[in-house]
Amino acid sequence: MTAAAPRAVGGPAPDYAFLTNVDDATELILVRHGQQEIDHATAMVRELVDPPLSERGRIQARLVGERFRSQRIDAVYASGLQRARDTGAQIAEHHGLTPIIDDELREIEIFRDAPPERTPLDIFGRDRLIGFRNRMAREQTWDVYPLSESSFEFRKRVCNSIESILAANRGKRVVVACHGGVINTYIGSLIGLDRDMWFRPAHTAVNVVKARDHVRAVDFINDIHHLRAYEGDVISW
Repeated sequence: MTAAAPRAVGGPAPDYAFLTNVDDATELILVRHGQQEIDHATAMVRELVDPPLSERGRIQARLVGERFRSQRIDAVYASGLQRARDTGAQIAEHHGLTPIIDDELREIEIFRDAPPERTPLDIFGRDRLIGFRNRMAREQTWDVYPLSESSFEFRKRVCNSIESILAANRGKRVVVACHGGVINTYIGSLIGLDRDMWFRPAHTAVNVVKARDHVRAVDFINDIHHLRAYEGDVISW
C-alpha cells in the first residue's frame, strides 16, 4: 500500500509558509502568567521556584481571561507552577474548561541544584550575582548560571512539550499559560535564535504561533492590549 500524498494548500507560497488564509491551521496562544509575589533579594532558593500571583498579577490574570471570553478556545494547558496554573484557570473558566497541567512547561530551573534553604546571596555573594546578571544581559543564555538547568535541557523539554500539544490539537485553538523563559525558548527555536532570552514578555502578554503539518509561523508577540485598556496601571514585567 502506498502512503497517501500530503494534502496540498492552494494559493501562493507565502500563504503556506506563514499560514495566512489557511483555515485548518492550529492556533497556539502562549500566555505568560500574571505578576508573581516574590522578593528576589531575600527569598530562599526554594521560594523562588513557585511563588503565587501578586494582587496585580490576579488583576492581570482576570483581564486576560476576559480578553478571551467571547473567543473560541478549544483547550487550555498550563505549567504546574501556581502562577501559570492560576492564570490559565482564569481563561479556561469562561469556556467551561479545566486547564490540562503539563509540568514540562515549568520555567527554567535557575539554581536548581543549590541548597534550597539558603538565599542566592548567601550561596554566591553579591559580586558573583552581579557577574551572573551582567553576563546574562550580554550573552542572553541561561548557561551563565551555575547549579542550574542547562539551556539544552530546558529547550528540549519545552519544545517537546509544546510540539506534543500541537500534535494533540490539530486545527484547534489552544491556550498555553506558561512562563517568559518558555515563550522565549519556543519562539526563539522557530526563528533560529541561539539566545535563550531575546525579548521580555510582559505579564499576561499574548503571543501567537500558527501550526500546520511541519510549518510553524509566528503571528504576533507581546500583545497586552487587554492591560492597556484597563483603568489603572497594571502593566509589569
